[in-house]
Amino acid sequence: MSRFFHIKRLYGYILKTFIPLFLMTFAICLFLVLMQFLWKYVEDMVGKGLGLGVIGEMFFYAALNLIPMALPLAILLASLMVFGNMGENLELLAIKSAGIPLLTIMKPLIFLLFFISVGAFFFQNNAIPKIQTKFYSLLISIRQASPELDVPEGIFYKEIDGYNLYVERKDQKTGMLYDVMIYDVASGFNNMAVIVCDSAKMSMTEDKTMLIFTMYSGQQFQNFTQGTTRDTSGDFVPYARENFDVKTMMISYDANFNRMGEEVIQGSSTSNYVSKNLSELSMSIDSMAVIMDSVNRVDRKMMKNYSHLSFRNSYPIERKDSLIRAAQHTATVIPRPDTLLQSKELEMQSTILQSAFMKAENNSNEFLFRSLNKTTTQKTLNRHWVEWHRKFTIPFTCLIFFFIGAPLGSIVRKGGLGMPIVISVVLFIIYYIVENIGYKMTRDGVWAHWFGMWFSSFILMPVGVFLTYKAMNDSVIMNADTYLVFFRRLFFLREKRKYPVKSIIIEEPDYKLITGSLSNLSEQIDQFLTKYNRLSYRKFWTDREYDRELHTIKSAMEIILNQLSNSRKLEELAKAEEFPVLINNVRPFKAGSILAKTSMYLFPVGMILRILSAPFEMRIKNDLKRIQQLSRELIDVTNSSHNRKL
Repeated sequence: MSRFFHIKRLYGYILKTFIPLFLMTFAICLFLVLMQFLWKYVEDMVGKGLGLGVIGEMFFYAALNLIPMALPLAILLASLMVFGNMGENLELLAIKSAGIPLLTIMKPLIFLLFFISVGAFFFQNNAIPKIQTKFYSLLISIRQASPELDVPEGIFYKEIDGYNLYVERKDQKTGMLYDVMIYDVASGFNNMAVIVCDSAKMSMTEDKTMLIFTMYSGQQFQNFTQGTTRDTSGDFVPYARENFDVKTMMISYDANFNRMGEEVIQGSSTSNYVSKNLSELSMSIDSMAVIMDSVNRVDRKMMKNYSHLSFRNSYPIERKDSLIRAAQHTATVIPRPDTLLQSKELEMQSTILQSAFMKAENNSNEFLFRSLNKTTTQKTLNRHWVEWHRKFTIPFTCLIFFFIGAPLGSIVRKGGLGMPIVISVVLFIIYYIVENIGYKMTRDGVWAHWFGMWFSSFILMPVGVFLTYKAMNDSVIMNADTYLVFFRRLFFLREKRKYPVKSIIIEEPDYKLITGSLSNLSEQIDQFLTKYNRLSYRKFWTDREYDRELHTIKSAMEIILNQLSNSRKLEELAKAEEFPVLINNVRPFKAGSILAKTSMYLFPVGMILRILSAPFEMRIKNDLKRIQQLSRELIDVTNSSHNRKL
């Protein structure tokens, strides 16, 4: 009972540690993705005179819309930090020493993340469609809003439709514009008007739908083409000139922020997928699939009946292919179509070719138009599938990132914000790239929708399983020595022994015992080489004694060298360093195991593995012979040094 209560207190401690960190990392990640949104759309919002309410509403909907992107990253970072801190503070070591495995430690967080993933699914299904509808309708409205009038000095201002405005200088306090030139092309280029004035003032009407220009001391020039039929392509173009002291001109310019209705997006056949939940998406997918099937059936029928042979449909049934049937009865060779065409007069040949070309072009245009409609429908169908799968992929990604972050944190054993942030950013960038590849392949119809949208999960799930397995077995995958040993074995690099002279020796080496052990070691090697001089194919996969005897020889040699490492004589230590390090395994699988027997019975596979293992077998034989030679030399060295001592 006390043990059960202890585990419950452990669960409470882990939850109290994880939840604050998760909330903190979620806020940080949401802020980062929101800044990414700001950098992406800042040009659409700047310079349009939007109120704080509109901007705040835009950021609010953007933050809600970006929660599915920030949530997996926050879970990854929080789990890395929690288990990294526990590993760095030796808390994980203390918990494991009490007999509690890693999965038991992760159990409360697994349940918590399961409920968070379920909540993320319902958020994706019920809230995101409404949020996306409001978000995109507001974003499109902001993009379509007219820019705020801020006429620069010394350059042409083109933000007013139909007008180009040039101002040489302006007074920032009074708003007066000086040396103004206006090109009016609202009525077309042929009726263009040019207005030049010394100064001007610009203001808006109360409803902000009209722009009022009040100009002082200027002239207006306008092309005069109304009612004339003469060719004005020469050097002289008639125009009208007007001098004025004060002139007022009103230009249509809507400076109000006009919000687009949400029903525009909901009613759009190509973009309404963002406003649908799971059931609505399924209904739309079924409907479009039925439409695509019916259109494809009609197209196949049309291509069969009305393709390049469509001219035959205008013939009576009894006259179809009558020429070919007649040729079959009267001659053994069917006339070629080009010979039939050449038998006609040139005018008739031209008429036939033009008619055939027109019919082929009409068929081509008709099929092209139908293919464009099918392409649009297929793209919309792909977008619906993308949204359908995203309801499930985001919650599943949250679970995967936890099973990556928690084991990796227990392996790395580094807490704080340094190492976890670096690892989280690298992993999330990899996930983001892979997820975008799958999304684009699904959107463009290159991959099947289920494969493209779950592609990132297919990549990350084995990583999570592998890291969890390694963390449960206290793996040393972050230890550099592990990879050094692997590359040494891969490239046949020998590991070198190093026996320095010890400053303090507790037990002196027993040379008599060492000499006897070396002699016994040589005899064991002789027996081993005689027994396994030629290892048959069957013994290679089934004989377990090979590994046992080799392990016995290796252990005996290491014991001897360990005793000799206490020597103070440099020649003995140098000779001991020449002994080779025996490799552990020759076979790719343990002898007698299921994989070994399977490889043996699959003869091509087993023979290939047997051939690949031959260099390792030869290396062991050479090393054993080398050990015998060094053993004899070492016996001579120890005997000579012992005799000198006497």
